[in-house]
Amino acid sequence: MKLPGLAHPTAPVADAPSASALRTLLALAVVFVMLATTGWTAVHRPETSVSPRAAALAAWAVSRVDGQPLPPADAPVRTVARFFAGLDGGQRARLADGYPLVVGNLGGVPAATRYRANLRALEQAEQVEVGRSHDVALTPADRATATRRAHRFASLGQPGRQILAFDPTGGGRVAEVFGDLGRADRVSVVVPGVDTDAITFERTQRRVTSPVGMAESLYEAQRAAAPGGRTAVIAWADYTAPTGLGMDAATGKLAVEGAIRLDALAAALPGDASVALFCHSYGSVVCGVAAHGLPDRVTDLVVAGSPGMRAENAAELDTSARVWAMRDAGDWIADVPHLEVGGLGHGADPVSPDFGARLLSSAGAKSHTGYFQPGTASLDNFAKIGTGAFDSVVCVPGGNACRRGISGTEAD
Repeated sequence: MKLPGLAHPTAPVADAPSASALRTLLALAVVFVMLATTGWTAVHRPETSVSPRAAALAAWAVSRVDGQPLPPADAPVRTVARFFAGLDGGQRARLADGYPLVVGNLGGVPAATRYRANLRALEQAEQVEVGRSHDVALTPADRATATRRAHRFASLGQPGRQILAFDPTGGGRVAEVFGDLGRADRVSVVVPGVDTDAITFERTQRRVTSPVGMAESLYEAQRAAAPGGRTAVIAWADYTAPTGLGMDAATGKLAVEGAIRLDALAAALPGDASVALFCHSYGSVVCGVAAHGLPDRVTDLVVAGSPGMRAENAAELDTSARVWAMRDAGDWIADVPHLEVGGLGHGADPVSPDFGARLLSSAGAKSHTGYFQPGTASLDNFAKIGTGAFDSVVCVPGGNACRRGISGTEAD
């Protein structure tokens, strides 16, 4: 049959595009339609002046405490830990109060000192945003954003909150700990996806769709599953996430940058607790890119609602961690093309049997943002993995294959 506007093909049938090639072209068309519809979103407007953290780093580099030079901000974790172990409480407090944006984000610094530094940094950032909210030289939209940021920083800075990382630069990066990080035997890290910044780090409405709500929900579920267990959960939004479903969400650039930070977090956690990563949506791309660089203490990598991990199979992740995956039947992410061509897309579908992940039930999750909702099989499975109760995780319907090969658990 001749198609309008096209010459009748004279080449042999063997030269026609293969079915797989046509599927790839169709998938790319879907990607480009999505990008055209949502906009090729940039993450942040360029900074027009030196950021507060950059200024703090410059001051730190030339400072001393009681005559001692300070370790470089990029020094190995062990070097920083050894330096702070040699300080008394007063010296640590002076550094936390004097250089909060450095101390609060420095791997190797005791968690309690980082918490103190970040509460101080939040207090200072709140004051800056309050000033901006009244600055008539700014647009009404910018003043409104400043007001929202001031309110968020005030909330995060409430006494008793354990803020492990904070940087107000751009949209802002934050990490918060639930539980006793220093005494934990098991640490869970929640890695969120798109549209995550300082403002969206926590929400009053739809609480469990925010990093804080996800982490709190997981921590509560873990305490219920193992009342005597010593666990801690980190809401980790300490990377620059894509804004919207634009170009940044369709490529791996921000995931590569986030993976460096995630690897650094895993290496810098105190003690010898085992670590499990719970990676949602674009957060699973970050976890996939980070996988090969994770320390052996990371024993489990769990992805939910994943657009791909920038790998063709679990073995290609090159990690010693167990790889688990789930997706709710109503999750729209299933319609995103699972491929990678020319930097667009994130590769194979982690819930495909060919990928090789351990497939978990997500019953009750209800679409893309419901995986941490109390009462769901997804949250229950997260809690069991986070507490080491692998023998009771619920696999996808059809057996207990996801438990196979784990010491002390059932197998088909």
